[in-house]
Amino acid sequence: MGLSDLSKAPGQALGDMLQLGNIESVIQWGRGNSLWPFPFATACCGIEYMSTACSDYDIARFGAERPSFSPRQADMILVLGTITYKMAPVLRQIYDQMAEPKFVISVGACASSGGMFNTYGVLQGVDRILPVDIYVPGCPPRPEAILDALVKLQTKLKTQGLEARRQEVMQKIQELNERNKPLVVR
Repeated sequence: MGLSDLSKAPGQALGDMLQLGNIESVIQWGRGNSLWPFPFATACCGIEYMSTACSDYDIARFGAERPSFSPRQADMILVLGTITYKMAPVLRQIYDQMAEPKFVISVGACASSGGMFNTYGVLQGVDRILPVDIYVPGCPPRPEAILDALVKLQTKLKTQGLEARRQEVMQKIQELNERNKPLVVR
């Protein structure tokens, strides 16, 4: 395409290269295609996540190839495995250190519901302390299921506005705080 083509029909020449939209749609597109995961792996689901990040499944195709091991540089936390009550405050602190907007994917039966460990020391679902966006079933889930959760989160990000997301998270956190309010005995 030369300058003579632009002078004849600028609308047609630039039509394929230029797409106009509002700034929020550009931000949604960027958020959806550039997720920086923080893998919080405590059990066998972490091994499945490692295979998801390798070349056979190639999580890089979906814009999440850069795992971040600093919560301040991540915008998505993948809770992979069993969470004990002793580990729960650490996980919550890591979540609180992440910058907004932040997203949570609960991977596997143990993270989602405590799994087969229905004991006094195991948290029966990470949704008791974090506002979970996507649940991945399985024990351990296949890498395809983890990739499917990532695609579902991307779809959610591309359709949900910033203010709607903020309201959703605030409501979930308020529900968590109400549910986890300490019992006062007098």
